[in-house]
Amino acid sequence: MNQWHLFLAFFRVGMLGYGGGPSSIPLVRAEVVAKYRWMADEEFAEILAIANALPGPIATKLAGYIGYRVGGALGLVNAVLATTAPTVVLMIVLLAALSSFKDTPWVAGMTKAVVPVVAVMLAEMTWQFAKQARAALGWRPAALLLLACFLALQWLGLHPALVVAVLLAAAFVGRSKPKAVDRDKGGERRASS
Repeated sequence: MNQWHLFLAFFRVGMLGYGGGPSSIPLVRAEVVAKYRWMADEEFAEILAIANALPGPIATKLAGYIGYRVGGALGLVNAVLATTAPTVVLMIVLLAALSSFKDTPWVAGMTKAVVPVVAVMLAEMTWQFAKQARAALGWRPAALLLLACFLALQWLGLHPALVVAVLLAAAFVGRSKPKAVDRDKGGERRASS
């Protein structure tokens, strides 16, 4: 049954992920976290961060990892095919059909009408991740980190993978530091966190 659910989940992502990888991420989250509960929001955010740091299409990387985790090697193949097959077929069929109508107003309007929908989906997912960051780090550190990442991406023009890699390295270095030991008022030693 997991193989069928994997196929359905990632087939829906492949069919409805209009606009490429970023628009697919909320759809993957809806299937994997909300509908089938194969992982928690926090784990999905971690996987998404790592997938963003790696080369290649985000939807395919997510499908491959989640498919393997849920259904082993067969699940990996199943999820990747379910994600990519609709795109390949629709590209061939739609581009052949739409190329003859590309200058008509209804085709241009159809394409422009999808952009706000994708923007709302990404904004909703961003809000969910911001709430998770606030819960994990606290309000002030989360806001500072969000601002720093925004400035690094928008003002400095850094590639998102570089920002993610720096944050992962900082988290790794911060985690491996030994905890400082201090003394409380009673003279007992305690680890500070």
